[in-house]
Parts: sequence; structure tokens; C-alpha cells
Amino acid sequence: MSADLAAHHAGPPAPTDPTARSAIRRWVVTGLVVLGFLLAALVVASYFGAAFGVTTALLALAVAVIPLGIVIPAFLWLDRFESEPNRYLVGAFLWGALVAAVVAAVTNTSAIAVLEASSDPDAALATAAVVVAPVTEEAMKGLLVLLIWWFRRREFDGITDGMVYAGITAAGFAFTENIQYLAVAYTDGGNEALGATFVARCLLSPFAHPMFTILTGVGIGVAATSRSWLPRLVAPVAGFVLAVLAHALWNLAAVTGGQGLVVVYLLVEVPVFLAFVVFVGWARRHEGHLIGQHLRPYADAGWLSPGEVTMLASMTRRREARQWARANSGRAGLASMRAFQDTASELALLRRRMHHAAADEHAVETERVLLRALTARRAEFVGLPVT
Repeated sequence: MSADLAAHHAGPPAPTDPTARSAIRRWVVTGLVVLGFLLAALVVASYFGAAFGVTTALLALAVAVIPLGIVIPAFLWLDRFESEPNRYLVGAFLWGALVAAVVAAVTNTSAIAVLEASSDPDAALATAAVVVAPVTEEAMKGLLVLLIWWFRRREFDGITDGMVYAGITAAGFAFTENIQYLAVAYTDGGNEALGATFVARCLLSPFAHPMFTILTGVGIGVAATSRSWLPRLVAPVAGFVLAVLAHALWNLAAVTGGQGLVVVYLLVEVPVFLAFVVFVGWARRHEGHLIGQHLRPYADAGWLSPGEVTMLASMTRRREARQWARANSGRAGLASMRAFQDTASELALLRRRMHHAAADEHAVETERVLLRALTARRAEFVGLPVT
């Protein structure tokens, strides 16, 4: 029997499993991302070790961790209604701390070298700080938010997600930058200079970088929920421009120093920070309102009760529901209630994307899966058999 006849009698080749292909692609991409972060971490660690010595670098790193205990929990609090995947949040932090920091450092250093060829060193440093650094740093930080929106739209639901990813990325960038400034201060002036730098950068302005980059995040968040192409194009650009301008103003005040820095801090930085706090609070309440609004149709269809919708739209009532579930069903009930709440939030924000024509082609099937999961989780915490 010829090879052709044998192939004919053997029948058509077995189809390739698309799920297997997707899993392989996911593992390859994950491996490349991890490898990239490891290489960037090696570059950063090698630089700090060579420039300041291992002991000074580790001291600066330990001190730079402290403001993260303020900044990161603030954005996790903002993200509580519909938590983003931990792997994306960790990736955002590492992007800011490693990739954005390395690219910005190389670009800023190169710019200073070019500018020094045509001007004095002080002018070159000032120009790089006010003109080059804000553009480069905000572009690299904002790029991560843009990439998540573009490639993982199912995990990007609007302004709140834009703020969270922007804030976490900027926190990572500020962490690495703080290590640099703290190490320089300790090398030049010992404990006194280290303490002064810690107070100025880590205690008085820990949210500086996040506040800048959040403007880009808000712009991308507006684009993510817009039907028209014009807001999708203009909003991210406008947010980025505002982020660069705010960053440039802050750097200009720092370069000027003295009373100029104090005036900008008291009359600009502090009011902007207060406005930032108010806006973050509004964004969280607004997300709760949107969740309630987009869950009501499911209550009308019998998937949820009106009382459940009211509970799911309020973080206070969510906490009360989790306490009730734990008191009545133990840890298993608490876990099921958490899953019920998270699933409902995801369902509401999916419906919002569908309403704005921003959902992908699998939205209807995803909606069915979420509704089935919602029913199963409810059955678990009330003690009914899961069907």
C-alpha cells in the first residue's frame, strides 16, 4: 500500500486542541515576561551594587519599602469592589520598578550627556529634569496601563481600573527611584542626609508619582468605556499631557529649591493631594453605584434579589454580608460569599462594557458562565446543594 493510500485509509489528521495551543502560548508569554523582569532586576541590582556598594544599596532598599506600606494599601482599597488579578498587579509594580525605571534612567542620562555638550552642567540637569524626565517617565509608566487595556480588555473596566494600574505602576517606579535618592543621600551625607531625604520623599510626598500617572490612567479609563472613537483617542492623550505637565511642575519646583519648592508644595502639591483623595473616594463610591445600576436587570430577571443588589452596591453592606456568612457557615461560607460578591461585580462591569459596546465577542458566553457561578456560590453560603 502506498503512503498516500495509507494516509487515506487512516482518515483525516486529528484536530489540534485549541485549548492546548492557548495554554502553550500562555506559558511561553509568561516565561518571556518573567525572564524580562529577571534581566531588568539583575541590571538594577548590579547598578546599585556597583554605584553605592551592597550595604548602602540594601539600606536604601529597606528604607524605600516603608512608603509602599502607605501607597499600595490605598490602591488595593480602591480596587476592592472588583479586584484585579494579583498577577497583573504584581506585573504592574514590577514594570514600574524595573522596566520603566531602567528605560527612564538610560534616557535621562543620555539626555543629560547630550545637553551638557551645548550648555553648562547645571542647565543640562535642570532641562533634563523639567523637560525630558516627565515625558519619558510618564510615557513608560502609562504604557503599561495602555497595554493592559489594549490586550486584556476583559480585565479593564474603566476609570477605577485605570487609576489602580497607574497607581501601582507608579508606586513601583517611585520605589526604585527612592532607592537611588536615598543611597546618594547616605553616601554624601550619612544618616542625617538619609533622614532628610526619607522625610521629603517618603513621608511628605509618597503619592507624587502615583498622582501624576493616575491622570493617564483616568484618560485610558474614559477611553475604555466610550463608544465613540474620538474620546478613545483624545482622552488618553489628554491624560498623558496633564500627567507630564504636573510632573514637570513638581520637578521645576525641586530644581528651583528653597522657597519655590515650599510654595509649590503648600499651594499646589497639598491641594492636589487633597483633591486626589476626594476623587479616589468618589471613584470608589461611583463604582459601587455602577455595580448596583447594572445588576438591577438581573434582579428584574430573577437572578438576584433586590436586597442582594443593595448589598452588592455598598462596601459596608458587603462586609456585613461576609460577617453573616462566616457566622452561619464558617470559613467555607465566607469564601463562598466573597466569591459571590466578586462574581457579581465582574458580571455588573461586564454588562457595563456590553452597554458601551466595549465588550469582546465572548461577552454573552461569559455572562452565562458568571450567572451560573453566581447561583452556585449563593447555594453554598446558604447551605443548599449545588446543582
